[in-house]
Amino acid sequence: MPKAPDAHRSVTVETAYLHQIPVALLNAFNTNDRINHYLIRSLPPVAWKAKPADGKGRTIAAIVAHMHNVRVMWLKAAKAVEIPGQLDRASVTPAQAMRALENSRHALSVILSQALTGDGRIKGFRPDAAGFLGYLIAHDAHHRGQITMQARQLGSPLSQKAMFGMWEWNRR
Repeated sequence: MPKAPDAHRSVTVETAYLHQIPVALLNAFNTNDRINHYLIRSLPPVAWKAKPADGKGRTIAAIVAHMHNVRVMWLKAAKAVEIPGQLDRASVTPAQAMRALENSRHALSVILSQALTGDGRIKGFRPDAAGFLGYLIAHDAHHRGQITMQARQLGSPLSQKAMFGMWEWNRR
């Protein structure tokens, strides 16, 4: 005769896993940011401030500045204690961009951590902290795609190693 499931053990395992979810989500956000840094380091330097091939739109530097500046916008909306300064899209260097992205990642991690271990809400964003995290990662990924396409169109494509490297989340 089959043994009845141990209800207490099941609840304990589920509860233990639930406590790991905020850490796992923050780890995903941190990895997303490391992928941004990897992309910036992998870009041919000539592509950073080159005008788009069609003469319209933003430079890669401006796209990266936008990525950070949108994070700053959300930090302001959430009334974060720590709000890094915005980047100037015309003058930002790769090193400045990576420092700024790290600062905005850190400030957002504080907000996300508080929400994920608290009531699950981010001030100024609906529906919840998990949705906000998804939004942040999707926003960055969208712009990483733009950056890689633009570099290719400028005649300065990323190496094949860098292209595959952006998908190696287990190594970043």
